[in-house]
Amino acid sequence: MKKQVIVALAISMSAFSFAQKKELKTAEKAIKSNNFSEAKTALSQAEALKGEMDSKLKAKYYYLNAEALYANGKGSMADIDGAIESLSYVEGDYIQESEDLKQKMMTNLVETGNKAYEAKDFSKASDYFEKTYRVKPQDTVYLYYAATMAVSIPEYNKALKMYEELKSLGYTGIGTEYFATNVETGKEEILDKNTRDLYVKSKTHIKPGERTTESKKPEIVKNIALIYVSEGEDEKALAAMKDARAESPDDVNLILSEANVHYKMGNTEEFKSLLKEAIAMDPKNPELQYNLGVISAESKQNDEAKKYYEKAIELDPNYVNAYINLAALILSEEQPMIEEMNSLGTSKKDNARYDELRDKRQELYQDAVPYLSKALEIDNNNINAAKTLMNIYSILGETEKSKGMKEKVEALEAAGE
Repeated sequence: MKKQVIVALAISMSAFSFAQKKELKTAEKAIKSNNFSEAKTALSQAEALKGEMDSKLKAKYYYLNAEALYANGKGSMADIDGAIESLSYVEGDYIQESEDLKQKMMTNLVETGNKAYEAKDFSKASDYFEKTYRVKPQDTVYLYYAATMAVSIPEYNKALKMYEELKSLGYTGIGTEYFATNVETGKEEILDKNTRDLYVKSKTHIKPGERTTESKKPEIVKNIALIYVSEGEDEKALAAMKDARAESPDDVNLILSEANVHYKMGNTEEFKSLLKEAIAMDPKNPELQYNLGVISAESKQNDEAKKYYEKAIELDPNYVNAYINLAALILSEEQPMIEEMNSLGTSKKDNARYDELRDKRQELYQDAVPYLSKALEIDNNNINAAKTLMNIYSILGETEKSKGMKEKVEALEAAGE
């Protein structure tokens, strides 16, 4: 009985082995004929027997499965993912064949990604560059390209995942860049070393050289922070900003981005502190002065706001918004006067106070007019300045000026329809 059992098992094992080899042979033949659908069917049947395969047959199965899914570049993105995963299981036998297939896949993916980039289809380019990286994770630069494409669209969630992965990998992008000047165009071109040397030898290019590229890490951590800002993830944004500023302590834009996060969160003092830090680094930047003026005005620190607005104008005499905000600062003193005037009675004392307040109110208008006029001089289509001037002239009783400004407002409104 013992002998019969052993014989029965031997027959069973032989049958399994024959079936495995048959399905794999069918798949291999179908792939050579570019019949990838038939190959997938055969491989699906072989998969059920995978547990009984020896290491050599398993290696062949995974390699053929990758070929069938990739389908000479015609597979879907999901199929490409499946092909990449299948190749990761190839061990021992079929290693060289797998490497050849990976190189073939990379060439096709890069070419497709470049074409999509040239056609400005950045979403597709991003997908193909990412797949290139997944085929060969040593070429981290393709993951960087994919993230850069995604953030430019913008597809922030996709970009964020890739930037986070680059950060965890410690990617810097530092490397050697080879270049030479094209004799015909006179422009410097970046080339791979062999191509550059060949062009220089053939004398189509001159002035060959090489340089070390700058680290991409500051850009990566900065973009992580900015994506969190755009997504409203303020706490995560601040944590990412800390990393970004550690990488680029002299980047004024990073300071401003962090300041804006604090502003959104209502951290007014932190916002002002960061703006002052930015001003110390870039003292001739009128926008920084203007922003400090805005936050000071919102904090009811009008004297301080006026100082910053005037500094912005000193640095840029054509800074329209600074003129308008100076006028708004002056006119903001009107509301308390109106409230007091409305609360007064009809006594002699109240009438005298009313006249006093009316005169002060008109002085405010007179003080605001030059700033609004200057804003309109710089930007002739500024409807806010025109409307405010129209109302001021009307209250001051300057009928002709009010009428002229009304006509301007109506023309601007008609043009904007």
